[in-house]
Amino acid sequence: MRNTVIIVVVLVVVAAVLAGCGVDGAPQRPAEKPLQQQMGVSVSGDARIGVAANL
Repeated sequence: MRNTVIIVVVLVVVAAVLAGCGVDGAPQRPAEKPLQQQMGVSVSGDARIGVAANL
């Protein structure tokens, strides 16, 4: 029973190491999107606070 537990633990550890080490190849950068397709938020404008009087 103890040997079975050790074998299962070793197999789980080996599977975790292989999944995390990049066995599918070297990392690649994502392709850059053209400027027009990039999404984002843009805020512009004018804000004024106070009292104004024309004399």
